[in-house]
Amino acid sequence: MPLVVMCGFPCSGKSRRTQELKKYILKNTDRKVYVVGDETVGIEQNSVYADSQKEKNLRGELRADVERKVNKDDVVILDSLNYIKGYRYELFCLIKHAQTPHCLIYCLTSPDVSSTWNNNRACEKQYNQKILDALVMRFEAPDSRNRWDSPLFTIQKDDPLPFEAISDAIFHRKAPPPNQSTQSPPLSSSNFLYELDKVTQDVVTAVLNAQKTSISGDLIAVPEASEKISLQRHLTRSLNMAELRKLRRQFISYTKMHPTENIGKIANMFVQYLNKSIH
Repeated sequence: MPLVVMCGFPCSGKSRRTQELKKYILKNTDRKVYVVGDETVGIEQNSVYADSQKEKNLRGELRADVERKVNKDDVVILDSLNYIKGYRYELFCLIKHAQTPHCLIYCLTSPDVSSTWNNNRACEKQYNQKILDALVMRFEAPDSRNRWDSPLFTIQKDDPLPFEAISDAIFHRKAPPPNQSTQSPPLSSSNFLYELDKVTQDVVTAVLNAQKTSISGDLIAVPEASEKISLQRHLTRSLNMAELRKLRRQFISYTKMHPTENIGKIANMFVQYLNKSIH
């Protein structure tokens, strides 16, 4: 289903525009509309956006949810900040792999307007002002010259949504062609997926078993990998099953979109991914 990526400061009208677009599509087409966003996963925004690791996990969860829903028929709207250029590029790679169009809707407001709208929210839905200011400072504005930010619809607070232009972009435009990084691996698909599943599960099992006798600073050796997993910075606790399973799912999802021709590299790639993720 085509993907619509909302983008903007906190409290810039993204959710309102999402509902306007959803209502229009449902009324004027026979397509289903799925909204994925901060509210659908039920986050506590001040807790998540004050912690870089929690925010990273949120982006991964939203991306995985989009990937599960996206296909060539209906519409997915991603209603979140989407303020990081690299993350928007990841979403672009996702739709290239799914062979479906996308567009970006940028809700453009000034920091003062966003702050005012934030203060008008119910107390439990307000951003802490320091967190809001920090998110505004980190915001990487979309640029239509970047293929992952195009087609781009920039909407100011009093502008109506250009429904027909958006519909044309997601329903009548050709999907971007896949490239080598988003196509299936040039080896047997079933064999690749089997090895990906088996190797990553073996690594997770090895880590869980090793942690029973390891201490902080130990390097954990895992099957089929020359590199080792470092627990140096996990001084207070071990990685639990839920964390490792989540990281494994994220790695599998990423690797399906960026496959390697050399199955023997999967274990080292997963170790590198774990080391970056847990540190």
